[in-house]
Amino acid sequence: MTKRQTISAPDIPEHKNPIPAATRIGNLVFSSAVGGEDPVSHALPEDSESQIANTFKTMAAIMREAGGAAEHIGKLSVYLADMEDRKLVNPHWLDMFPDESSRPVRHTLAKKLPPGRRIQVEFIAVLP
Repeated sequence: MTKRQTISAPDIPEHKNPIPAATRIGNLVFSSAVGGEDPVSHALPEDSESQIANTFKTMAAIMREAGGAAEHIGKLSVYLADMEDRKLVNPHWLDMFPDESSRPVRHTLAKKLPPGRRIQVEFIAVLP
């Protein structure tokens, strides 16, 4: 049986609950709810733009620590407190996944998020 490995690093903000930011089982990586905390201070900024940028930085850090990269992400679910923020997500999406012939599937929807949160993301990746 393949052992589960918790993914963590100083630049991956930890959850307040006893839940890892991500876990790897074999060649699969599953994230928990990745939010917009600053990767250095782990503080949650108030503005949507900063939270969205931080979320994509944290996803990249998780993939690095898991032994992969953004191109291994196969599915991404994006939860926004306000669907108007979708226009702020797309530039970071295009930076992380520039090849239009090789992007993960994505589902974006409005959701009531914990207080102060503007974005949460969950993803699944398959490592080579």
